[in-house]
Amino acid sequence: MAKITTIIPCYNEATVLPLLFDRFTAAADRWQMDWNVICVDDGSSDSTWEVLCRQNSLDSRWQALALARNFGHQTAVSAGLYHADGDVAVVIDADLQDPPEELGRFIDKWREGYDVVYAIRKQRKEGPLKRFCYWSFYRLAAPLVSFPIPLDTGDFCVMDRKVVDVLKSMPERNRFVRGLRAWAGFKQTGLEYERQARAAGEVKYTFRKLLKLALDGIFSFSLVPLKLATWLGFVVSLLASGGILFTMIQRLFPRWFAGIGLEPVPGYATIVIAVLFMGGVQLTCLGILGEYLGRIFDEVKRRPQWVFRDSVGVRGRVPPP
Repeated sequence: MAKITTIIPCYNEATVLPLLFDRFTAAADRWQMDWNVICVDDGSSDSTWEVLCRQNSLDSRWQALALARNFGHQTAVSAGLYHADGDVAVVIDADLQDPPEELGRFIDKWREGYDVVYAIRKQRKEGPLKRFCYWSFYRLAAPLVSFPIPLDTGDFCVMDRKVVDVLKSMPERNRFVRGLRAWAGFKQTGLEYERQARAAGEVKYTFRKLLKLALDGIFSFSLVPLKLATWLGFVVSLLASGGILFTMIQRLFPRWFAGIGLEPVPGYATIVIAVLFMGGVQLTCLGILGEYLGRIFDEVKRRPQWVFRDSVGVRGRVPPP
């Protein structure tokens, strides 16, 4: 019988975990597969770890890893995938916005021969600004990369063992799991579902964290921003050269330009505008370079991607540097 391992990152989810245990167990028992769950406590400050330990004592299929601090959602997912031992892996959040009852359809698609079955969010429960930001990100990022990234997807998915092994072999620190999943290739398909409102607790993905995730998604997979900085510098230089040529001709033929209302006017406005414009372009280009250099700096240190504090039911290991 095939085995399925589910990865559930958790951060201060003590209030929602009991409901998650009941709903997920009821759904998993209908799959007719051997299954286990690896919950990754991402440095929670509430009683999340105690709740996970208690569930393991009641049902050994529920295993848990505790990170030494809050390493971030994508790192928690990666740590869980590193320890997944099933023939197929599921990634789902603990807040029940992604209903575990939907997973039966995804597993059926995997049985049909698909290596990755990802979820397409048909309807979201967030506010209009957040929905617009999500919508904009995918449509901005998709043309910037050299491989297809499905629109309106998340980490909620089912992956075959060979895809998980590829993800485990990727050593980068600033991880964007859904991007790595798309980059890996294999036979992929998507299923639409209606994303639910959070079952309990507070939203953990703040705007700042979402912005960092978006930047990781773009800068980790695309060189277009670097090329854009080059082209932006070229365009600005071309405009500046045109301005210099115009100013020289204007000084040589002041009367003719005066006749058409473009006589030379002394002052500093043009200089100030030009300096501010050039300064803005330079700072933008330096910022783009800084994003790439920061990621290079983070990679070359070769620190572990995560550090474990404790574990129940599974032995926590760190990947080789």
